[in-house]
Amino acid sequence: MPGGLKVNEIFLSLQGESTRAGLPTVFVRLAGCNLRCGYCDTSGAWETGDFMSIAEIAGKVAEFDCRLVEITGGEPMLQENTPELARKLLSDGYTVMVETNGTIDLSPLPKEAVKIVDIKCPESGSAEPFLYENLELLTENDEIKFVVSSKDDFNWSAAETVKRNLSAICTVNVSPVHGKVAPADLAEWILASGLPLRLNLQIHKYLNLP
Repeated sequence: MPGGLKVNEIFLSLQGESTRAGLPTVFVRLAGCNLRCGYCDTSGAWETGDFMSIAEIAGKVAEFDCRLVEITGGEPMLQENTPELARKLLSDGYTVMVETNGTIDLSPLPKEAVKIVDIKCPESGSAEPFLYENLELLTENDEIKFVVSSKDDFNWSAAETVKRNLSAICTVNVSPVHGKVAPADLAEWILASGLPLRLNLQIHKYLNLP
């Protein structure tokens, strides 16, 4: 559909991750994903969705009394009109976050959109396609996320942080796969690493929120 996107769902919840964790957020979950991570908790968005115009999406977002919006998926950058949606929401006065797996060029996104880039670890099964050129587009307002399934994944994340000097670019979040890595263990690994990594718990899961 010209000017539209395939939308899985639009809902209000608390932001579960990133430096904005705990804040009320309107989530625009777009359909479609090019990865199949073993721990994925949104597989329902891989295919299922309805086409909506950008105006319809903006209208639905406006129904909620909330000025923070996250465009997520699936993988939102699979749809060519995602940057236009971000521009529309920004022009309407929202703070806009785009959560992406970083496998697709992020340069079409408006610079005002906060990019949350999930660098997949080896045990996700989807680490290879990451487009490292996207790191050159990030600013201090953006964020990087690693989701770790084990100590080996954490060590890989730490090595990537040092190798690519990621903490000098923006905030680097590290999340445990829920139910697989104990948050207390991850906290110990972060402290032992000596790196400025941010423990990033998925608080929506502890509260049983969408």
